[in-house]
Amino acid sequence: MLLATLAAAAADHIHFADLGLNKVALDLGFFQVKWYSLAYIAGILIGWWYLIKLLRQPGAPMGRQHADDLVFYATLGIILGGRLGYVIFYAPEMFLSPVRILMLWDGGMSFHGGVLGTTLAIILMCRRHGLNWLRVHDYVACCAPFGLFFGRLANFVNGELWGKPADLPWAIVFPHAGDVARHPSQLYEAGLEGLVLFAILWFAFWRTKARYAPGKLTGIFLLGYGCFRFFVEYFREPDAQFGGTFFANVIHMGQVLCLPMILGGIYLIATANKRRERVEPIAGAESVA
Repeated sequence: MLLATLAAAAADHIHFADLGLNKVALDLGFFQVKWYSLAYIAGILIGWWYLIKLLRQPGAPMGRQHADDLVFYATLGIILGGRLGYVIFYAPEMFLSPVRILMLWDGGMSFHGGVLGTTLAIILMCRRHGLNWLRVHDYVACCAPFGLFFGRLANFVNGELWGKPADLPWAIVFPHAGDVARHPSQLYEAGLEGLVLFAILWFAFWRTKARYAPGKLTGIFLLGYGCFRFFVEYFREPDAQFGGTFFANVIHMGQVLCLPMILGGIYLIATANKRRERVEPIAGAESVA
């Protein structure tokens, strides 16, 4: 009854088709460039630029040459971790057809898997160069919201990962989601996980001494993202493959995966001051308290 009422009212809401959005940014006929791919590229490049800006401040945990290496490692971690995370958490049946795992162009990436992949990549890079991986992770965490922001905007442009039915002025009728107006949950996530989380980390880095307490910025990121994603999942339609299951009716898979992030974030923040020590910058001779 409720869905029928919402469907009847959908004519008064925004229709995605009227926005003139196209998932393809550039079509050369023989080759297409999609906004989702550009979102990854923009997130990595802008994150790299911001990382270099952070490293110019006193007490940096690595030099510019390390940042260049880190981009390569982190990119591999994001792609491989994101894809494997999607397969493990959302589509384990793909292990029966391993070739499908390599078909990245068909979509399917997990942010939580990307976080694990990036963390592993940072650890490997830091072991190679003898760096403090947790302090390096703090700086990378400050850059992550760029990728989240552009990624969620790309989800919206693709008309995917839509929200639950809603009767609100900004509710949108998405193609392939029936005739019911829905929450544009992609934009909620872009705002919270991208803009708001960036602002929180910006304040913590530039207006406090959090960067001198190993793990504090990483903890703020994990706690912030975990809470924001957990909250938005209440407005987001559960993944189709979990329809009628515990992960749709009780708690979403995305919320389950956020719980370790929230707990880990709280732990890192609570214990960060115990790890604080005199910081010797990579370049220069003066210690930073």
